[in-house]
Amino acid sequence: MRPIDRLLAIMERLRSPDGCPWDRAQSFATIAPYTIEEAYEVADAIDRGDLDALPDELGDLLFQVVFHAQIAREAERFDFDAVADAIASKLVRRHPHVFGGEPVGGIQAQADAWERIKAAERDAAAEGPASLVDGVPLALPALARTHKLGRRAARAGFDFPDAAAAAAKVREELAEALDADARERERPGRVFEEVGDLLFAAANLARKLGVEPETALRAANAKFERRIRRMERYAADQRTALDALDLAAQEALWIRAKREE
Repeated sequence: MRPIDRLLAIMERLRSPDGCPWDRAQSFATIAPYTIEEAYEVADAIDRGDLDALPDELGDLLFQVVFHAQIAREAERFDFDAVADAIASKLVRRHPHVFGGEPVGGIQAQADAWERIKAAERDAAAEGPASLVDGVPLALPALARTHKLGRRAARAGFDFPDAAAAAAKVREELAEALDADARERERPGRVFEEVGDLLFAAANLARKLGVEPETALRAANAKFERRIRRMERYAADQRTALDALDLAAQEALWIRAKREE
C-alpha cells in the first residue's frame, strides 16, 4: 500500500462508527484552526532550518488536508482525489509556458503572468463585477493580508512610486499617531485608528523594499526572544533577575546581547 493510500485508510477508520470519538465529532469549522496552526509549525521548522523536523510537520499539515477531504467525502461533496486533481489542473493552467507551449520569460514575467491568470479566474468566478481585492482571505495574519492588498492595488497603478515615498507615508502616519495620542480626550479611539494606519504604511514600505512583512516580523520576534534570553542569562551570572535591574542596567545587557549575537 502506498503511504498516501495508507493515510487515507487510517483517516477513514478514525471517522468510522467504531473509530475515534474525537475525530468523528469534528467538522470543517472545528478542524480549520488546527490547519492554520500546522501551517505555522511548518513555517517555524523552515525558519529554524530544522530539516529533521520538517517531514513530520509537513505530515501534520497533510493530515489536515486528508481530514477535510474525508469529512467532504462523507457528505458526498468531494474527496481527496478531487483535491489533488484540482491543484494539478490549476498548476497546469497557471503554467502555460511549461504545459501550453507559450514563451518562457524571466522570473518576474512569470510572476506577472501568474497574477493575470489568477485575476482572470476571479473574473470568471465572480457573479458581478470583480474587485481587485476579491479573494484576499480574511483569515490571513493582518500583515500578510496588508501585503497582498497592497500588491493588488499596485497592479492597478495605485501605489507609491518608490520606497522613499512609502517611507514618507510612514513618517506621516507616525506623526498622526502621536498627535492623536496628545489629543485623545478630544477624539477617543483615534489613536487606535492612527496606529492601524501606521502599521499599514509600514507593511507597504516593506513591500516596496521587497520584503515580506509577516516573515520579517517573525524573524524580528525570534531575534528579540534570543536577546531577552541572553539578557536573562547575563543577569543570572550576576546572581540577580532581569526584572530586578533598573532600566539602565537592562539597556546595558541589551547592548551586550546585540554585540555578541
